Amino acid sequence: MSRRTFLKSFTTLLAGMTLPAILQAKTGSQYRQSKIEWKTLQTFPVAGFQYYHGESLWPQLAANQRLILIREPDNSHDKRAVRIDWQGLKLGYVPRDDNAAISQLMDRGETLSALITGLRKSHNPWERIEVEVKWQIQINS
Repeated sequence: MSRRTFLKSFTTLLAGMTLPAILQAKTGSQYRQSKIEWKTLQTFPVAGFQYYHGESLWPQLAANQRLILIREPDNSHDKRAVRIDWQGLKLGYVPRDDNAAISQLMDRGETLSALITGLRKSHNPWERIEVEVKWQIQINS
């Protein structure tokens, strides 16, 4: 083996052993194993269902359909307002009594997911749609 080949092999071996440690030090937890879990945050009825597109969309709604949560910090009725949309149409809002944690998490940029977990025919609009909000949590190991 020539000196040049030996040095090239040795340098490659040395770099291969030290590079992961250097990258770990520079990037911190990026190279740690992380697991993503979804935790149920809240379950609640849709507020204002009767005032928006809820009634007209009722025949198309089904359990396990995804909903979109949209933060409305400039809402004149509630500074913590979180709108609930289905396929681009407003169904209503997260009830005022239930929106504190959701609005704070959204303001922090956390990942939340919402879906319809129950539908019930009722004259009371508060009993029509049940929504579940889940929070994405990364667990580093």
